Amino acid sequence: MTSAPSTLAPLLLVSMPQMLDPNFSRTVVLLAEYSRHGAFGLVVNRQMPEPAHEVIKPDPPMNIRKDVHLYVGGPVEPNRAWILTKHRELDGEALAISDGVYLSAAPDLIRHALRSSPDPQLRLVIGYSGWAPGQLDGELAASSWLMAPVQPDLLFDIPIDAMWETAIRRLGAEPSALQTSSGVH
Repeated sequence: MTSAPSTLAPLLLVSMPQMLDPNFSRTVVLLAEYSRHGAFGLVVNRQMPEPAHEVIKPDPPMNIRKDVHLYVGGPVEPNRAWILTKHRELDGEALAISDGVYLSAAPDLIRHALRSSPDPQLRLVIGYSGWAPGQLDGELAASSWLMAPVQPDLLFDIPIDAMWETAIRRLGAEPSALQTSSGVH
């Protein structure tokens, strides 16, 4: 098996319709880092049904707006938080994933997001998706994922329940026509 190029990230991983893992079924993952040490990404289209104030119990206590929701970035470290945003000015040290997509773990920005009116161009994400060295390469070789360019409008302007299908259609495919295969692609 050949390894994926070291320039794989950033991109969007779009799960194939046949993905059975409940953590990744019908998901769009922002692959932020990829190296010989593994890969790091965030599911960007999974909002928690409960509002943040029912889930987070900060220490010291703080008021969390009742209309703020969290997004589940993946099954790894569900107590860790990130801010995914279109607003570079919110954290000058944020990781620039691509033009118009920035990632921050700044505690002040996380607290600000919990206390402020929800902004569709800012997502408070908990947990992440991680792959050991070679693991993502195997999943790509098994046709578990489609790869798409990072598109800020897809991440921040498309309703999350339409993001997966929109990402596939933007690749020129019909979701119901996609099937996994083994062998040559």
